[in-house]
Order: sequence, then structure tokens, then C-alpha cells
Amino acid sequence: MGSLKEEMKTTGWAARDPSGVLSPYTFTLRNTGAEDVLLKVICCGICHTDLHQIKNDLGMSNYPMVPGHEVVGEVMEVGPEVTKFKVGDCVGVGCLVGCCGSCRPCKADVEQYCNKKIWSYNDVYTDGRPTQGGFAGSMVVHQKFVVKIPEGMSPEQVAPLLCAGVTVYSPLNHFGLKESGLRGDSFDYIIDTVPVHHPLEPSLTLLKLDGKLILMGVINVPLQFVSPLLMIGRKTITGTFIGSMRETQEMLEFCKEKGVRSTIEVVKMDYVNTAMERLAKNDVRYRFVVDVIGSNLGNE
Repeated sequence: MGSLKEEMKTTGWAARDPSGVLSPYTFTLRNTGAEDVLLKVICCGICHTDLHQIKNDLGMSNYPMVPGHEVVGEVMEVGPEVTKFKVGDCVGVGCLVGCCGSCRPCKADVEQYCNKKIWSYNDVYTDGRPTQGGFAGSMVVHQKFVVKIPEGMSPEQVAPLLCAGVTVYSPLNHFGLKESGLRGDSFDYIIDTVPVHHPLEPSLTLLKLDGKLILMGVINVPLQFVSPLLMIGRKTITGTFIGSMRETQEMLEFCKEKGVRSTIEVVKMDYVNTAMERLAKNDVRYRFVVDVIGSNLGNE
């Protein structure tokens, strides 16, 4: 697999332009360091954000772009200062691979709100190299942004939890909605995960006094509502952003303890463009997970 002292290449599937069409792309992994983990990707979930990014829906895309931020892999090598992981561990990587480490959010262990956070892909790492995601054979990630997969959880089941799962877990945790007696289906709160434009009024009318509408979906156009729907009932529209690394690990342990499972459709990499087309058409019954290791990407 190479050495932490030298660069190595890997192959993934990348978009080259806003058509979003993915095809094989070989690139050099970023320089590795003392606290880095080299992992072989086993599988990677497909998130609606991946579709936004490859299509440049948010106007911030850089190409070539290897998407994927619900990554499960096996540790192949670790740097000399890595203390959390060892070779052979099954690990996960989510939406972030870096942060400043010194700002208020970072010191509070909510690094997802750091203004200098580094995305798993479509971003630039501290060494100036573009970050590339989990639709590839290998990744190099700082140990802070790697989580241990609890024993007994299958990689394919875990992948969607690393973005979709923690994105829902985080507001439940932050707003104290895990407490007994608070139930989403009784409309104390509504977690809105819709990633496209939609009216908010139907949800607001269903909330109780002091109810919360928590927005989770990434939407690239303005949403509207009439203010009396908030005022009459003292209701709140709010949102949270993915989750911290601490919350991600907590969420995985929670899912292991409670037997929470993802409902998934596993596909090979050569199906990924069809999967994206189906996602764009809302022709998806289950969460897509790409079987990366079984897709013969040509990595050594």
C-alpha cells in the first residue's frame, strides 16, 4: 500500500464538469503525517449533497471531484503519533477532514462550525492539495476525523450513519430531544430532511406551543413562510449542521446498542451514474451504498 513517508496514487470516480458524470480518475493522495491514518475504502454511501456538489448546484464546485463522505474502510497504516487506531481497525470518515483546532467551536468539540473546517472533498487541505472523497480506493485522514466502527456492525450498514445518521442525531442531542416524553410524532418537534425546495407552512401548523422545526436538508434556493405561523405558538425554525466527531462516535455506539440499522441498496461503482440519476429523480427507495472494495477500481 506504500509508506507514510512517500506519496501514493489511488483510483476513484470523479466528475470533471457540472454534467456530474463520474468516470475513473487516478490521483495522488495528499502528503501524510505523524497523526494520519491510511485507509483502504470498503464502501461509501451516496448522499444528496454529493449530487449537489457534482452538479455545481451550490456554485462552489471544483473539478476533477471525487465525491463521497460516508466512508467506511480498513486501516492499512498509521503515523507514529496515532493513538486511537491500529492496522486492521474498521473505521469511518464523514464530511470533514480538518479544522483550525483553536477557535471557539473547535475548543467546544463542535468543529463542524469551525470557519476553517476542511471538507472531505471539493476543498483544499492545509498542504494546498485538493481533498477527494470516498468514491476511491484509499484515503489519508488525520486521526481526529476518523471514528472507530463498533464491533459487529457491517460496513454497508454503517456508511449512511456517517452523514445522514449523525445529521439527525445531532439536533436530538443538542436540543435535548432524546428525553423521555418528547416524541417527534407528537409534534413537539419536526426534523425536516427534505433537500429540495418545499413549503414550510404545513410543518409549522403541526407544531405545538414552543415546537421546533429543525431544518436538515441542504437547499440552494430561499425558503418562505408567513411570520404569524411562528408568532402564534412561539415556534422556532432552526437547524443544525451534520455533527461533531464526538457525536458521530456516540451515535455509532447508540445504533449498536439499540440495533438501529440502515435501509440500503448496495451498488457497484459502475452503477454510480445511474444511482445519481435515480437520486435526482427521487427514484430511490433505500439509501445507496457503493461497494467500493468490490468494484475493481484498479488500485494496487
